[in-house]
Amino acid sequence: AGQGRLPSPERVRVRAVNTDFTLSWAHGSSEPNVTFSAQLQWPELKDGGWQELPGCQAVAGTSCDFSSAISEYYDAHYVRVRAQAGPLVSPWSEILEMVPEDIAQIGPPGLELQSTNGVIKVKVSPPEANQRKKMWIDDLSFKYNLVFWQNSSDAQLQSKNIFPVDTVDDLAPDSTYCFKVQANLPREAKQGLFSPISCVKTTQKAVNDLLCATNLSVLALNMKFHLLWDAQENQEVNYSVQYLLGFWKKLNDDYSDKWLSVPRCENITSTWCNFSSIITTTGFYYLRVQAREGHNKSCFSREVRVDPLKTNGIGPPGVRLDLSDTLLHILISPPGGAEDEVMRDHYDLSYRILYWKNSSDKEEEVKQKEVKQTIATVPDLSPSTLYCVKVQAFSEPYNKSSAYSQQECIHTPAGTPLALIISGIFMGALLVVLLVATPLVFALYQACNKIKYVFFPSCQPPLNIEGFAAQSFSSPYLSPAEESVENCCVIESMITEEGNEIVFTDYKHSKQSSRDSGNYSNDDNTSGSKGSKETLEKEMV
Repeated sequence: AGQGRLPSPERVRVRAVNTDFTLSWAHGSSEPNVTFSAQLQWPELKDGGWQELPGCQAVAGTSCDFSSAISEYYDAHYVRVRAQAGPLVSPWSEILEMVPEDIAQIGPPGLELQSTNGVIKVKVSPPEANQRKKMWIDDLSFKYNLVFWQNSSDAQLQSKNIFPVDTVDDLAPDSTYCFKVQANLPREAKQGLFSPISCVKTTQKAVNDLLCATNLSVLALNMKFHLLWDAQENQEVNYSVQYLLGFWKKLNDDYSDKWLSVPRCENITSTWCNFSSIITTTGFYYLRVQAREGHNKSCFSREVRVDPLKTNGIGPPGVRLDLSDTLLHILISPPGGAEDEVMRDHYDLSYRILYWKNSSDKEEEVKQKEVKQTIATVPDLSPSTLYCVKVQAFSEPYNKSSAYSQQECIHTPAGTPLALIISGIFMGALLVVLLVATPLVFALYQACNKIKYVFFPSCQPPLNIEGFAAQSFSSPYLSPAEESVENCCVIESMITEEGNEIVFTDYKHSKQSSRDSGNYSNDDNTSGSKGSKETLEKEMV
């Protein structure tokens, strides 16, 4: 029954700075001796239920520190609060859900100042330096924003993005300047709290400014880098160029001993230095010039930053023209030459081509085309015309473009009359037909002669082999059947004068024997008959 007499705490909030967590609430009860207690629920707890929140039990005020209870910063936590006055206990407040990393603010970083030789050296330490528990794991991801002003009635705030170890120059000598710094995480859209304000007084410069190199500038074209500067005195001064790898400045340590000398740029009297030998496409660099007069006087110039691919300029490409038929071929050489792999591989170059007819009697329109390749063609050329071309290289990823190349021109040959062109085409086609048709007709003629000779010969075979040929072709693989042999008997009778029958002659003739002889002739039979007749006549006489 007593629970209804005390109202629940309202507007429960959690404030987090780094790993420090503070729970706060509001309560409108007029009861004396009211205390408050809070509970925490975290899914990773063993029983998964509500547990008393350490540091927030029987608290007399409206806030408590529960930093020791939070060890996981990326999980959801749930908090509730209730009030108690003697036997009276209020209902629990509304449950507050919070993810520590989402609500945490970046705490103020540390700041150290040192005034020397007219400049202020600044050293910044990360927000959670030397702490065992950290909300922000990667100290190197912080970006520091320094705000400073001269401590005077009409002070104007100035801001500067700095590295953990940096310098501030261009300050009035013998003047007091105040500084504060904050750490930010741009990728997470988090801005930190400013450090406490620190003030320091500047000093006079120990070295004459007229000795220092001034107006440092970098001239870079096609990955060839030169540092230029101005000398203020006419007397003999030696210069040495030094460089620093950019990543050293991102660290929280002092990098004063990390500067290196540029080869062939030590103790020189000229006011320029070729430092291409130290450049790579990864990272960035800082350069400075040390001027030295005699043995004691020395002065360092301001530093200049070099980001190779951003600082470098793209030179004009080379152009060569060629003609074939009605096409103009444009051959492009990449900036830096074909052997320059950095220009070709890192800039993803494209080419903008301008071409036009260079006619003196009228102004011709300049046409444009863009290509990725180093070869381009222009079709439909006019005869007896001077064509001019110039090319520009550009890189869309780096938003860079070169100057246009020198103008190159080429003259197309004179045109040929249409009738002559048609005649030439006709004669050429006719010649091709003749060259192809003549061997073909000759081959067909020879083939016809062969076929006619084999199947239709001009001379007839002898009669005695015609039948043999017919039999052979009718059955080329079988021997002819044996013919039956008919025996014939020829009886010749002769009556002598005495009336007696004198001779009976038996003539047997075999067709087979006739065939064996090869030829069958009637002359043989006639001669045989004649011989028999003569014999008979002799006997009769």
